[in-house]
Amino acid sequence: DLEKEQLKILKKVVKRFEHGFPLENLEQIIEILNLCAEKVNEQAAFTEPLCELIKLCELPFHKKKFSDEVSYSVTVSKAIAQLGYLMRVPSSQVRIQICKCIVSFYNTELPRKLLSGYQPTSANYKIQMAELGGLAETLVLSLALVENQLIEKLWVLKALQHLSSSGVNCRLMMKAQAARRLCLYLNGVDPSGQLVFRSSEILWSLLENSSKEEVANQLGSLECVYALKEAFIDLLMHGFRHYDHQLRNDLLVITTLVAENPVAPMIESGFTKLLIGLATFTEVKIPNPLLKGFKITYSYEDFEMKKLLFNVIGVLSKNPCAVQLLSENDVMPALLYYVKPNPKPGFHDWSAAQYEELQLHAIAILGSVAPLLLDKYLSCQANTLLLVFLEWCIGQDPFFGQGSSFHGTGGRGNTLAQVHYSLRVLRSVVSLYDDVVNLNLCDQGAISQLLDMLKYAANKFKEKEDAILVEIQADILFILSVLCENDFHRKEIFSYEGVDILIPFFQMDPKKLYSGLGHNRLLFSALDCLWSCIIGNYKAEDYFLEKGGIFLLLDLLASKQKNLYNVLLGILVEFCDNLKTTWHISTWRGEKDQTATKLLIQLWRQEEEDLGVNRDQYGRIVDMKRPIAHSFQKQQEVILMPSNAPSFAIMEISENIRAKLYSLFCKLGFEHLPGLSAEDFVTLAVIQHYMDFKLGEVWSELCAELKEEFRPIEPDEEALRVILELSEDTGRNVAALQTDVLERQHRQDILEEKKMYAKIMATNKQREIENKSWKNFLARTSNYEALK
Repeated sequence: DLEKEQLKILKKVVKRFEHGFPLENLEQIIEILNLCAEKVNEQAAFTEPLCELIKLCELPFHKKKFSDEVSYSVTVSKAIAQLGYLMRVPSSQVRIQICKCIVSFYNTELPRKLLSGYQPTSANYKIQMAELGGLAETLVLSLALVENQLIEKLWVLKALQHLSSSGVNCRLMMKAQAARRLCLYLNGVDPSGQLVFRSSEILWSLLENSSKEEVANQLGSLECVYALKEAFIDLLMHGFRHYDHQLRNDLLVITTLVAENPVAPMIESGFTKLLIGLATFTEVKIPNPLLKGFKITYSYEDFEMKKLLFNVIGVLSKNPCAVQLLSENDVMPALLYYVKPNPKPGFHDWSAAQYEELQLHAIAILGSVAPLLLDKYLSCQANTLLLVFLEWCIGQDPFFGQGSSFHGTGGRGNTLAQVHYSLRVLRSVVSLYDDVVNLNLCDQGAISQLLDMLKYAANKFKEKEDAILVEIQADILFILSVLCENDFHRKEIFSYEGVDILIPFFQMDPKKLYSGLGHNRLLFSALDCLWSCIIGNYKAEDYFLEKGGIFLLLDLLASKQKNLYNVLLGILVEFCDNLKTTWHISTWRGEKDQTATKLLIQLWRQEEEDLGVNRDQYGRIVDMKRPIAHSFQKQQEVILMPSNAPSFAIMEISENIRAKLYSLFCKLGFEHLPGLSAEDFVTLAVIQHYMDFKLGEVWSELCAELKEEFRPIEPDEEALRVILELSEDTGRNVAALQTDVLERQHRQDILEEKKMYAKIMATNKQREIENKSWKNFLARTSNYEALK
């Protein structure tokens, strides 16, 4: 009779708390729930009251004071966590009721009746306590208990779907391997289709609210990839509803994330081959046994799938193992299918806007794939297709781009988006410096066509400055640089027309370099093009000089844009091989009649100041042993280097502009330089002996490295000592020369001061004579005796 009494008492408890549990009674209620759970294993009669008690947990808990929510938080979180542990009860009714209870946490409606003297807890209180108690993790683990019961499994998934709206819960679920577990259940028998739907929804939430890398890692096993593949194929081949197509696309997005993981067995499972075949299905028209019976409907969902498949190809192109499959499955011809003038509206199965979006997406992906499939690229005559397409883009045919997609940015009403991505493809292939590709381009007149396009883009840029136009111009300049580098004939083609187009880039206002549109990139690209396409062709060099190009480069140098120094000085050094250049440099005058040599010396002084080179207040050498060593060099410890590796003293040359300044002065000469002060001559003395000092640094490093390993024999030690002393003597001689220059200047200043003083004295004496003469004149006019 004990069980009967207990069942009666349980009914009384249910009746007593029919409007909800007070927080202070919750601990005892949980004890009762646990006792009932134990009894269910022996007596099925306890199932009903257990479900009734769990059902009461759906109602809001009640509090007497506002602070009760905080005071009872530990008890409540344990109580809600206990609901998850009750999933161990081998009763379908109990498990479903627990899931219903968890789903009710997200129902914000207030109860119709309240306990007297109590208030309901806040709407999201149970949700917070579920997070605190780790309910989501427990519920994921309980999936193993309901693996073979479809209805129970669907209820658990529904509860998890609600719980996954929180980042905290998603992280707890990931601890329990939720992504892997859910993926493995995708292909369970389920006539309703809810299994795939709810599982994919939870996976989406995990991606949004937790680490994408962790989700991808959990889905990266062979079993999970197979499960994804089977679910995707089932929806692809047998899904006919709008809902099925959306679900298929969701799985495709998740698959893309898995494909980004290079260790995921996408190729081994055959999923990669299927996706590539599907991506090229409509363009290549080659029967694919994997897709037998599949038809594309040109609906919005199929359009989205097509874009996602292009995106998958872009992801796969980053995996070296997938390159062979991309080549075998005609990805290159499929992508090149879109490199053609856009058809008229209504001509194609897609709408005009959709076709344009697919076209731009395909050309964007082509930029990633083309460098990997160079043989296919050439065999498909991709260079010809791209050049013809670019010619159409800037031609007179009326075309109004929709500009309604990510890749169509800046392309509304024009073809700039098509030009932008087509040039990216060319840039990606020419950057490989493959002679066959570059020769193929040049043989088709690419240089002349690119110059026309550059002129077209520059004129558009004058009308409206736009980031897309900046990138287009920079890409064209880069392509021209690669094509013309080290090839005299191609530089001849570039020649005069190219110079006329380049000159305006060097007249750019330096303030625009920080506009954020990319003017700095544009200027660097123009300088690179100048270096590669003009230097080495004397006709083009002379024409550049006639146009005042050297003056423009020196103006840029004088604008004190430090990031331009290295490139500009390198170009000037190269240009000095042309004998006319030195005259142009000597002729140039900046602000306040500043000469080029004075500007270069100022740059040297500024560079040494930035490097922390030790100089006195007059700019003279202080450290005779290491006159040009900067602060970091002096702090560097002795590092033993192999004989074929450059030492720190050599590597340092490329890290600052002093070597280029020295080279430039070697071209200009160190004598007969106008417009220099004594301070400039002091600096010039250091520049003139830069090579001697650098040799001394190298010998000093050599000695230090030798002494770290072994002791040189006496003749070698003597030779090293003499070499180091010679370097030190050079430092002393330069310091003495600097002192002599300063003293001469000081004497000259004193002489000038004396001359000025003598001039002032002579002026004062003359004034005194004039005053005396005036007084005599006044006396003669007012004093008769003086007049006599």
